[in-house]
Amino acid sequence: MLSPTTSPPFAFREGAMFLIDKPRGWTSFDVVNKLRWRIRKHLGVKKFKVGHAGTLDPMATGLLNLCVGPWTKKLQELEGLGKGYTGTIRLGATTPSYDAETEEDTHYPTEHLSLKLLRQHTQQFTGLIEQVPPMYSAIKVDGQPLYKRARRGETIEVKARSVEVSQFDLSNFTGASVDFAISCSKGTYIRSLAHDLARAAGSGGYLTALRRTAVGPYRVEDAWVLEELLEAISV
Repeated sequence: MLSPTTSPPFAFREGAMFLIDKPRGWTSFDVVNKLRWRIRKHLGVKKFKVGHAGTLDPMATGLLNLCVGPWTKKLQELEGLGKGYTGTIRLGATTPSYDAETEEDTHYPTEHLSLKLLRQHTQQFTGLIEQVPPMYSAIKVDGQPLYKRARRGETIEVKARSVEVSQFDLSNFTGASVDFAISCSKGTYIRSLAHDLARAAGSGGYLTALRRTAVGPYRVEDAWVLEELLEAISV
C-alpha cells in the first residue's frame, strides 16, 4: 500500500501520492494540470510528471489519487482497486449522458415506484454483471472517444463489459429521487447503474450527484482540498 502525502515538506523529486477531493465542475485532467503547474513553479523546472488513477466525470466530486515524479510508475497499482461511491438518482426522466450534464429527453411515470421496489431491482445489478457503458463516455472506438461521436448525433453499438458490484444500497427515497451507496470494481459506470435500475423498475433515471468516497483502502475523508494543497506547496 502506497502511503499518501499528508503534510509538508513534499518529496516531489523522490515521488509521492496525494489524495485530492476533486471539486465539482473540474475534469480530472484539470486537477492534474493545476497540480503540475504549481509543482513546476515551486521546483523551477519546465517539465514534471503528474498522473491520476481513475477518471471522475466533471459533475462528480470526491477522491482522486494523484502520483507525482517517479511514483507515476505506480499508478497501475492503484487503477485496479475497487471504488466506493455515493450519490443521487433523479427518477422519472432520462438524459442522453445518463447524468445532469445533458438535458432531459424523455419522461416516465413514477407513481408506482417505492423504496421497496427499487431495492428489489438492485439485486439484478449486484455481483458479477454485464454492463453497457453510456454513449457519453471516454471509451474509444476506432481511436475516437464515444462522447465526441455522441455530440455529433452518432449512435454506436457499445459492447457490454463485465464488472462487479459488491454493494448497492438505497436510501432517502422521495418519489422524485433516491440516494445510493455503491461499492464496485474498476471500470463500473455508475451512470449506467442509475439508468438501468430505473429502467428495470419501469421508469427512467439519471445521476444528479456523484461522489467517490473510496479507492481501495484510501478514503476521501483523508484527502486534501485542492486549494489547500496548492497553498501548502507555495509556502
